[in-house]
Amino acid sequence: MRCELIGTNPDFRSLSSIAGIAVDLRYAGPDNFAGCNVYGDLDCAWLHRHAAAGLEAAVQWLGQQSASTTLVVFDALRPHRAQEFLWKVLEGTDLRQYLADPARGSIHSFGMALDVGLLDRNGREVDMGTGFDDMRELSHPALEQQHLENGLLTAVQIANRNLLRTAMLQSGFRGIRSEWWHFDFGDRDLVRKQYQRID
Repeated sequence: MRCELIGTNPDFRSLSSIAGIAVDLRYAGPDNFAGCNVYGDLDCAWLHRHAAAGLEAAVQWLGQQSASTTLVVFDALRPHRAQEFLWKVLEGTDLRQYLADPARGSIHSFGMALDVGLLDRNGREVDMGTGFDDMRELSHPALEQQHLENGLLTAVQIANRNLLRTAMLQSGFRGIRSEWWHFDFGDRDLVRKQYQRID
């Protein structure tokens, strides 16, 4: 299905329908690794209704555990054509490890993945040790203990990441080893088989 038609599909929900979140879609402007507005005129502030329900659960949990903290969405639905564009931007680099090959399909393109962070009570991003889309090993959850021991991450930064992770994981999302901000809703292989990709 084309992204332009997503508003007519009852399986998808607008991020504006989810209370208690902030939205800062980084690929809808120049503040991203491509340095440009990847989405153009496309409205990509959408999630599949299953992932949207998971996000609502994460908001509820976070409100109970850390009422001064807000989830901020950096990316949600990412149309397949945008994934192809980002893949080309990283052509010839070893940074493609941070993107799903369009030949397989990004879970973002099914509306079943989120890139998220946390905001403090003043609306500032909570310190995670790196920013969103920082394509270095410092962003890798799998290496956090090593980075702590080497003094590259602090205990506070890791605690902040753990708060975000716990909010997402207990709500049905799954994290990945290389990006603290990325979470899939459900099993990737099942999503690719059972859900509709947005182009």
